Amino acid sequence: MTGSHVVHALSPAFCDAASVYLLERWLLEENAYAGSDPPQVEARRLALRVGAEAAEDWEPLLPVDQVIVFPRETPYARALADKRSQLLDAVDPHTSERLSASGPDDEGIRSLLDSTSFLVVPLHLRDVAVGFIACTRGPDQPPFERGDAVAVERLAARACVALDNARRYERERRTALAIRNSLLPTADHDFPGCRIAHGYLPAGDGNIIGGDWFDALPRPGGRVGLIVGDAMGHGPESAVAMIQLSTAVRTLAGLDLSPAELMDRLDALAAAIPGASFATCMYAEWDRRQRTCTLVGAGHPPPLLRPGDGPAAPVVLANAGLPLGLGAGRYETTVLTVTEPTLLVLYSDGLVESRQCDIEEGITRLAHALDTAVTRAPGGDDLRSLCEELLDDAAAAPGADDRTVLLAELTPS
Repeated sequence: MTGSHVVHALSPAFCDAASVYLLERWLLEENAYAGSDPPQVEARRLALRVGAEAAEDWEPLLPVDQVIVFPRETPYARALADKRSQLLDAVDPHTSERLSASGPDDEGIRSLLDSTSFLVVPLHLRDVAVGFIACTRGPDQPPFERGDAVAVERLAARACVALDNARRYERERRTALAIRNSLLPTADHDFPGCRIAHGYLPAGDGNIIGGDWFDALPRPGGRVGLIVGDAMGHGPESAVAMIQLSTAVRTLAGLDLSPAELMDRLDALAAAIPGASFATCMYAEWDRRQRTCTLVGAGHPPPLLRPGDGPAAPVVLANAGLPLGLGAGRYETTVLTVTEPTLLVLYSDGLVESRQCDIEEGITRLAHALDTAVTRAPGGDDLRSLCEELLDDAAAAPGADDRTVLLAELTPS
């Protein structure tokens, strides 16, 4: 966006063509060259504008995001090494050869090659080279003078700040997405007697790390553990808490603990994890041989249960439990007997709570949405589609929290 603003500010009022390039090493945040005069520089074309034409008209010939290698003798490399603008009477030989190869029969390319004045202004941020701006004028305009270079240098100084902010934002966005995607299961799991699908819808524009986490875990004796949790807040602190809690659950799941013991130990661990106190979760353990589903909650919304003939309804828990990390006592279990194929839905509060409705209304709406979705697809064969419908239903009343759903079809032996 910043690059586009720069070239639109320059062309066509100031020059016939303008382009912005950023050093690839700076974009990738690699170390700078050891010497101030490297043998070549690699720069990515960030934006281009030729006259009043839209940039996309030039995309086939001079594509945005193309990385170009500029040798030391080019004015681009000299501008970066000397930190001084370069004024030339014509396009340099390297650029002329490259443009000729891009579109030898293109009228626009020929007009660029006929430029009678060429200006390269370096982009420097805190004395570090980050890229350059290139401007050309044809024979119908006066050649660039030093005053023109100063004007572009001022624009470049302001652009550098905006570009650095954009790079920092993009870095944080990539980090957030990498952390979030590494924690979310990449594929639906299937266990004997238990088909599972999940859905996740981040809050906002998707680049903020939320505290939701979920998992499906094999337990000793052929049991299956299902969990959905929510660490309070957003951002790095919530991400760290989420990572440690999900890792702790995976470790505890490998031990032959009862569901209540597992939650007791998770509560004790959460007390020692910064940001994990007051996290909530709902844990379900399915034993197809015993035909039992054991539930234990820690301040989390109750799961939904839908037997084969419906309707869906929230489970009445023996005790809702307190959030994790408070050490307020042992957790109680709720044991359900499942004698027919049944859908179990675990979810985060972002799916049922918003400013438009309270949590009880949201749970009722979610149960109705599940019944409607199952009726539309009898048998519930496509669990993934069911998850998507539940998320879409919640999206009708957008909130400020992530939305997570874990759907399991329990089939007793």
